[in-house]
Amino acid sequence: MTAPTGLLESWTCGEHTADALDGRSLTFPTYRKGSGPGVVVIHEIPGMTPEFVGFAEELVAAGFTVVLPHLFGEPGAPYSNRRVASVLGTVCVRKEFVTLARRRTSPVAGWLRSLARELHAELGGPGVGALGMCFTGGFALGMMVDAAVAAPVLCQPSVPYAVTPSRARDVNLSPADLSVVKERAAGGCEVLGLQYAGDPMTGRRFDTLERELGDAFIRVDFPGRRHATVTRHRQQEGVDKVVAFLREKLAQ
Repeated sequence: MTAPTGLLESWTCGEHTADALDGRSLTFPTYRKGSGPGVVVIHEIPGMTPEFVGFAEELVAAGFTVVLPHLFGEPGAPYSNRRVASVLGTVCVRKEFVTLARRRTSPVAGWLRSLARELHAELGGPGVGALGMCFTGGFALGMMVDAAVAAPVLCQPSVPYAVTPSRARDVNLSPADLSVVKERAAGGCEVLGLQYAGDPMTGRRFDTLERELGDAFIRVDFPGRRHATVTRHRQQEGVDKVVAFLREKLAQ
């Protein structure tokens, strides 16, 4: 394992191996920093950009043990349209991700659930937080199936791609996983969601989540058609809401 450099040099580099939902064994690098309750923060496309790492550093400063899975892209590389196009061409053909299929949980959710369980077993408390954004936004819901996840946060979830009305309403979960998520929500596990109200990439997913989860879905809509709520198009109110939500749900 190569030691992190640049923006991530103060983070501890490791790796985690576990099965995906389709039974394949997956291994991904991880970066870890901080102390306190655990939070798994999953990067967006094209990867772990400086804005993403900066947001993760804020969570560390707020008193959390933050773990960053590295799923694709070059860690620390800046955002560019070229990098977005390159990574999209890769992830769209990888079996661990779902980009267009409806009513299906991305297989990588199995690996992410295992990572959350391991972190929870180490740190204790009521559970860990799980935050996904854009391409990985719905992964936090897929992780919520596991009781180790006590604070799921969805930032502008964008998969499956909203190219049809039915896909625009889909929440990237199989019917069985959606049933478990609804049960957990009914039992008191709330879900925080952030998006720009005019963002075409998020479709009508928040409408679906309001219908399926009721008052357990905490919906935050910002005005405008921008996209990345806590990174490139950062809303300080959104960052503050995320920190407050994690503190409330993960307090020991």
